Amino acid sequence: MSFILALSLLAGAAASPVAAPPRSALPRSSPEAQGVRSSALLEFLGAAEEKIDALHSFMLVRHGHVVAEGWWSPYAKGDPHVLFSLSKSFTSTAVGLAVAEKKLSLDDSVLAAFPEDAPPEPSEQLKAMRVRDLLDMSAGHHSVDLDKFSFTGEGRLTRAFLALPVAHKPGTSFLYNTPATYMLSAMVQKATGMTVLDYLGPRLFGPLGIEHPTWEASAQGISLGGFGLSVRTEDIARFGQLYLQKGLWEGKRLVPAEWIEAATARQVSNGSNPASDWEQGYGYQFWRCRHGYYRGDGAFGQFCVVMPDQDAVVAITSGTRDLQGVLNLVWDHILPGLRKAPLPLDPKAGPALKSKLAGLSLRPQAGAASTPLTASVSGKTYVFPPNDDKLESVAAEFGPEGAVLVIRRGGQESRVACGRGEWRRGSTAVVNGTAQKVAGSGAWTADETFTAKLALYETPFVLTVALQFKGDELLFDADANVGFGPTKRPQLVGRRVAAAD
Repeated sequence: MSFILALSLLAGAAASPVAAPPRSALPRSSPEAQGVRSSALLEFLGAAEEKIDALHSFMLVRHGHVVAEGWWSPYAKGDPHVLFSLSKSFTSTAVGLAVAEKKLSLDDSVLAAFPEDAPPEPSEQLKAMRVRDLLDMSAGHHSVDLDKFSFTGEGRLTRAFLALPVAHKPGTSFLYNTPATYMLSAMVQKATGMTVLDYLGPRLFGPLGIEHPTWEASAQGISLGGFGLSVRTEDIARFGQLYLQKGLWEGKRLVPAEWIEAATARQVSNGSNPASDWEQGYGYQFWRCRHGYYRGDGAFGQFCVVMPDQDAVVAITSGTRDLQGVLNLVWDHILPGLRKAPLPLDPKAGPALKSKLAGLSLRPQAGAASTPLTASVSGKTYVFPPNDDKLESVAAEFGPEGAVLVIRRGGQESRVACGRGEWRRGSTAVVNGTAQKVAGSGAWTADETFTAKLALYETPFVLTVALQFKGDELLFDADANVGFGPTKRPQLVGRRVAAAD
């Protein structure tokens, strides 16, 4: 996925943030005071930087205390991060609360909830589909039919879902099904009169102190449910801690314990590979893990891992293709470092861990500060012929502290600052009227090529852009770190605008 396409994806119909009371931080503690070896956490961080490309944040909560937390620059503590399918676990919670309030039932018919969207001749399988079948991903569809479902259309998504063929009897087979989670969100909204975002506001987000969550919505104003939620890393940890505490928070019950037991239990089989954390069973929008644990997770490495017998929660945000690799690091390094009793302070590993966590950073773009070509191309505008990315023009302005890329797309101009040997935050890129926060780092990687890394630091996406200056031409190449399809975009060739007389 290119920078341009990533921006387009994230420029959907986002709902207004829900306000929350000022939040008090989870209590902090040294690792050893909570029975965690600092040396094990150092090993985890070292392995993560060596093997995973790349973690964006990490937080470990043990016995209700944050014992380690860190953000890889340009990602930072106060930033929300797109959760992708980790959003599903929050939607599940909304369903559980609606069930507790007797506004929904696990045995409610999906078809009956939307008579206005029903197909003319619904199949028996569709008639049999219930809320519980949406929750445990056993709605009965074939993957080839789900692939035809689009969240970006202007039509009613509930109608599009009910029009899908239902090949199997619901409740009999597992198939990961994000449209099904959208239907859960739609059913909560139909039953309560509120979007999932608004419904969870006073029931979950407010009591947990989760400030300003946002959730993308469909054209019909329904929270997307299966993805689209953005919160901070500590908010993920708070959510996991609530589940670890069986729905209790500061002495108040927020979620029924019975719901948490059911949602995190194995409701359906999804494989038999003992080495895969994606084949340990599935609950109500929660994955079962190896070692008897459970988690919510999202594309490119967004994790909320709950380890009940260890009284621990791990929250991680990432931009990686290797999701199993991230979980392997948790099992291989963090889990063995957990002890039942407090440990003596480690005079060597303790300070080393603190220093390591404070200095985490994604690698900025390496290369030279300038080349003989720099002055002659600085500030020159290169115009592109019509293209699928709607990229109209690019200019690079070089200065003593780095560069500024001036990108024009779809009639809107963005200025993205790129630090030299460091990440520079504070830029925005505007697409379809939506501003996305960007951090940049750039350097000359060849005599004719300036390369920039552009991180949309509230998302997993980091784009590497190469500008190759050849006479009056600019060859523009873009490749994203992760994406739902091909990440490398076709090369575009721009031509320098002639200087005005």
